[in-house]
Amino acid sequence: MSPLQGSTLGVIGAGVMAEAIIAGVLERKLVAAGSVIASHPRADRRHALGEKYGIHVTADNAEAARRGDAIVLGIKPQVMPGVLNEIRQSLAPEKLVISIIAGATTETLRKGLDHAALVRVMPNTPAQIGEGVNIWYATPETTAAHRQQAQALLGALGHELQVGDERFVAMATAVSGTGPTYVFLVMEALIDSAVHLGFPRHLAHDLVLETIKGSVAFAERTQKHPAQLRDMVTSPGGTSAAALHELERGRLRTVLADAVWAAYRRTMSLSDSLSAGKDPEPMPPRSDS
Repeated sequence: MSPLQGSTLGVIGAGVMAEAIIAGVLERKLVAAGSVIASHPRADRRHALGEKYGIHVTADNAEAARRGDAIVLGIKPQVMPGVLNEIRQSLAPEKLVISIIAGATTETLRKGLDHAALVRVMPNTPAQIGEGVNIWYATPETTAAHRQQAQALLGALGHELQVGDERFVAMATAVSGTGPTYVFLVMEALIDSAVHLGFPRHLAHDLVLETIKGSVAFAERTQKHPAQLRDMVTSPGGTSAAALHELERGRLRTVLADAVWAAYRRTMSLSDSLSAGKDPEPMPPRSDS
């Protein structure tokens, strides 16, 4: 039996990732459609969600919080202070609140909601097709039943990894959360390079996609260190060795490390702004100095 069986799921701010949660729990039959209520400010969005999934919809965030036994916060950081203030009076102490708000720490949520049973999650884009990786932290005030509910809900999006230190959720934002961006950029660059060689674009796309899929599957199957796998396909004086020489000369490792650190710094900047009750500041202009 699902840990969510008999519970009502309230989803506040039903954007893309929150919709993935709705789709996942319904597909896995963790809750019935009639036991899901989602709030969104736009009428067209509410109508679309209600028609597609057969769930209850509302423009009232407090109603979703009041009716839900487990609450998912899927709102944008910019509107978080106002929404937390709207719903704080609707949260009984036994309710579980699961946040997928980028940069929002459990301490910030605790203060904004006057509520202690919290789970902070960093999902990623592949969760939309049930192939995501979702790293999460639960506050000490959550019960075993709360954590089982969170595990079941996040498992509907792909892999779920619970951590005992909230810092890892912030770190994961720069690795797994932003990670698909890095992969998609590499895909795009390889496809464009293949087209430059003379491949038709559709064939280049399939060739690159299957290469990446196969490489990931091979790494999973063998469980070897990536350096070992790279060495397996790098013959002395061969094509892979020539390509790797150019990648190392272009400082690929350093660029990736810098990208991860930039994403992490941005996460911490968002956290600081939200903790101080300020609107998140825009990114500073790029400096090449």
